[in-house]
Amino acid sequence: MSEQGELQWYVIRCFGNHERRVKEDLLEMFREEGLLGNKVEQIVIASETVIEMRNGKKHTTEKNMMPGYIFFQGIFDTQINDMVRNINSVIGFLRPNNNADPRPLPESEVNRILGRVAHDREVVASGGLVEIPFKKGDAVKIVDGPFKGYDGTIEEVYPERLKLIVHVSIFGRRTPVEVDVNQVEPE
Repeated sequence: MSEQGELQWYVIRCFGNHERRVKEDLLEMFREEGLLGNKVEQIVIASETVIEMRNGKKHTTEKNMMPGYIFFQGIFDTQINDMVRNINSVIGFLRPNNNADPRPLPESEVNRILGRVAHDREVVASGGLVEIPFKKGDAVKIVDGPFKGYDGTIEEVYPERLKLIVHVSIFGRRTPVEVDVNQVEPE
């Protein structure tokens, strides 16, 4: 167990797709017991914000980077362990084996994970990177713009500009044309 007063990062295992509910339940329980700010500093779900294009519109979604895992910053002791294990959908703290106490995460690992989460939030706040559902080599049909009705193959994808280079056959020749992501559909 960690020394009294030493905040460390630990991993709590839970059922997949239950992370948000478990986090809310843990925070509520720690608040009721007066442990938030004393023995418990914060609980974090490592997620990334992704902007997807659907039907020509941007949709923002949260995708969990590590399903089934929640990061806990606090002081590990038997009281915290018992409280965490009594929450529905929680398996327990991540341990090297069943009888051992959980090991705190190394600071470098925490910084890597949380740094990625913070970076993703900054990218989205500044306009975001969009997850484009197409990749090089995909067959597509152009459904809008001057090349409407042409079939082609994607040669290049530019996610930052939301553009694609599609090779289409015009007068029997392969011709590269630049189109917006929302101007094509999978064939």
